[in-house]
Parts: sequence; C-alpha cells; structure tokens
Amino acid sequence: MPVSTLGEHLRARREALRESDRRYSLRQTAQRIGIEPAYLSKIERGEVPPPSEAALRRLAGDLGEDVDVILAMAGKVSADLQAIILRRPVLFAELLRELRDLPDHALLKLVREVRDGDW
Repeated sequence: MPVSTLGEHLRARREALRESDRRYSLRQTAQRIGIEPAYLSKIERGEVPPPSEAALRRLAGDLGEDVDVILAMAGKVSADLQAIILRRPVLFAELLRELRDLPDHALLKLVREVRDGDW
C-alpha cells in the first residue's frame, strides 16, 4: 500500500529504520529532535498539523530524508526558497506553472542547463 500522507511517510521510515536500529523508537526519535513523543505520535497519525520548518528539518535529518520532500509533503516551502520567490513572485509563479506538465527528463535537462550555464 503506497504511503500518502506526511505522517504515514514519517512513521513508515522511522519504523523501517527501527528494524535494524532500536534507537528509532518513537520516544528516542522524539527526544533527538526535541519534541514530545506524544506530539510525534500525533504527527505520524495525522492528528495535528505538521510542525514548524525547523522541527521538520531536524526530523528529516534524523531519518535520512530529503528535507525539501518532507517540507513539500507538509505543504510548506523552505524559508530560503520563499525568499527567492518573494524577490520576483510573478516571474516564479509563471515559471512554475509553465514547468508543471514537463516530464522529469525535461526538467532535469533544464536544471542542469541552468546550473551549468554560463550567464
């Protein structure tokens, strides 16, 4: 069964890690990232809104997850990306809408061209 929510994803990842490392119990994971175990449990069950960006960053790091993926699953955009978008919101909105339906290989080509381009 595919994981569909942030909480389900986090719980599945933590439990997969716990199979080989007991330090990934709910209690120990919560302690490492600085939140209460009951709160982490509620996050995993989808009973509370996603935590702050800082907490999600700590959780993603602890679980070895990509922070941008975790933030996106939480319906959030990292502060550094928000700052970039806010400098030119109309242009970035238009760009994202135009890129929406591109296949992954085309997006990857574009990213490489921008990253490696000589402006």
